[in-house]
Amino acid sequence: MSSAESRQEQLSPSAPSPAPSSCSSFELIDMDAASLYEPVSPHWFYCKIIDSKETWIPFNTEDSQQLEEAYDSGKYCNGRAVPTDGGRYDVHLGERMRYAVYWDELPSEVRRCTWFYKGDKDNKYVPYSESFSQVLEETYMLAVTLDEWKKKLESPNREIIILHNPKLMVHYQPIATSDEWGSTPTEQGRPRTVKRGVENISVDIHCGEPLQIDHLVFVVHGIGPACDLRFRSIVQCVNDFRSVSLSLLQTHFKKAQENQQIGRVEFLPVNWHSPLHSTGVDVDLQRITLPSINRLRHFTNDTILDVFFYNSPTYCQTIVDTVASEMNRIYTLFLQRNPDFKGGVSIAGHSLGSLILFDILTNQKDSFGDNENEKGAHNIVMDQGDMPTLEEDLKKLQLSEFFNIFEKEKVDKEALALCTDRDLQEMGIPLGPRKKILNYFRTRKNSECCSGDDCLDIGIGQVSVKYPRLIYKPEIFFAFGSPIGMFLTVRGLRRIHPSYKFPTCKGFFNIYHPFDPVAYRIEPMIVPEIEFEPMLIPHHKGRKRMHLELREGLTRMSMDLKNNLLGSLRMAWKSFTRAPYPALQASGKAEEPEAECDSSSEKASETLEAVKEEVPPINVGMLNGGQRIDYVLQEKPIESFNEYLFALQSHLCYWESEDTVLLVLKEIYQTQGIFLDQPLQ
Repeated sequence: MSSAESRQEQLSPSAPSPAPSSCSSFELIDMDAASLYEPVSPHWFYCKIIDSKETWIPFNTEDSQQLEEAYDSGKYCNGRAVPTDGGRYDVHLGERMRYAVYWDELPSEVRRCTWFYKGDKDNKYVPYSESFSQVLEETYMLAVTLDEWKKKLESPNREIIILHNPKLMVHYQPIATSDEWGSTPTEQGRPRTVKRGVENISVDIHCGEPLQIDHLVFVVHGIGPACDLRFRSIVQCVNDFRSVSLSLLQTHFKKAQENQQIGRVEFLPVNWHSPLHSTGVDVDLQRITLPSINRLRHFTNDTILDVFFYNSPTYCQTIVDTVASEMNRIYTLFLQRNPDFKGGVSIAGHSLGSLILFDILTNQKDSFGDNENEKGAHNIVMDQGDMPTLEEDLKKLQLSEFFNIFEKEKVDKEALALCTDRDLQEMGIPLGPRKKILNYFRTRKNSECCSGDDCLDIGIGQVSVKYPRLIYKPEIFFAFGSPIGMFLTVRGLRRIHPSYKFPTCKGFFNIYHPFDPVAYRIEPMIVPEIEFEPMLIPHHKGRKRMHLELREGLTRMSMDLKNNLLGSLRMAWKSFTRAPYPALQASGKAEEPEAECDSSSEKASETLEAVKEEVPPINVGMLNGGQRIDYVLQEKPIESFNEYLFALQSHLCYWESEDTVLLVLKEIYQTQGIFLDQPLQ
């Protein structure tokens, strides 16, 4: 029976006819088809410029849901903002723009995405505009409802989209063909895939971050605007550091998360390079820079010279003011946006950034007046708040009549320390007073800094710098790849007294890679009379790296072979030089000396083991509250083949190092009485 006959048989008069109030058979078919259509689920994306290309990145699941709820309610479309990315970015729905909260960054376009097409140069999907996506969705709904496909649409860019069926939808770029009527788009060229809904494209969408913030960490970068081998900014590198910390919290603090004891640690970058190079110094440097090897000289001016800027009193003041004011500004803004925050604050510095933080912490004052360290500690005289005023100094020199001149020229002590003899002469100060003033400030410059083994000469060469004050007390200071030890040494410091500690910070960890050419140790400056190794940072998977275990095993085996060989030679020599025993004693007591030797060697080895176990822990002073300070990472197997080849990479490895991040998290949460699920060996 043909299909036409069967259809006729179904519609024969013998079949019961539908009631007048009910739907016709065609209406039933339409209802069944309509039931197949389900509205598309939108997801929100933002656009970032990466390597001069637009890249659309999805918001995490929680942020996308929050944006969709705000979009549905409409209350955020009139100038109000929706916080996203843990509160680090605000999305203005009315503008469809995303703005950074704590740092300067170009705003990003935001889009409510439902339809996507595959790009040309890569396999990443690009979302259509919201208006054209709506057109596509309406066309798709009609095609599903009426079961009529091969729908053809033309985009605003004159691109052609054809909906063949629900699983085959293509996008043709416009290739114009000229004729007497003008150019018209055709369907030539390689088609691009079109997908409906974010669930049908390959993209990683994260679940989001915990709302609860347990601790805040400010991260200060080192020299130059780039912080790793990919020339990424401090913001991007800290994003990696934060992402690693979130994954480690899920794996190593799982019990605490399940018991809702912890949320997360927030890491915020502090940028001081841009304000420094916006002072006009780049223009001055460009005038004196040689034209040869232009790229290398530009790199030097932009990065390496930051070290020399920090040793200059003028630019050092700019740097420390920028770092401290940025940390204070971000902290105040953070409290405004997180009024329920009750956690502590720590700071971390990479390379030169750690030295900047060290100097700032050294020159802090305890807000409760406990500015004096314990007996035997050092007095740091870098903060000039308690020093005599310029008027008092001139009165001491019996030159008070010249104070009005300095006041008229708005010259304070810092400016006077920078004045030359010619400057004073132009102010109208006679020769005799000029010499007195210059000699007095030159002498004070050398005497204000402590000298000798019992003083911490942090300020040698930087006495004119007035260190700003932080509005909070950091709990821990983490230094990554830090040259602090080298700078203290070249400033003239030979030893840090064991009783010295930061006035407002209790903890200090000097973390470095063994091949880092910029990193230096701190502990030998506190305990110079003892040679000891730094603390080895455990691998985040709970054991030493395989090549290190193999190396230690081979070393231990060679030592055992050496000891056994020496023991055999010693036994042979003793038996050779031993006096002869009577024949009657040969059967009974001849073996006693050998047994005694064996027992004595066993006792000696037991004694050595006992001594090893009873070795007291090394006391490295109070800079880290009595705990160890120097912590060294384990190099990777490939890095051990050539130390020089991986030297630069080693200085920039900390941002993605799970071992580094885990040590930071462990020390931070220990202050709250929360520990790792399983202690690392």
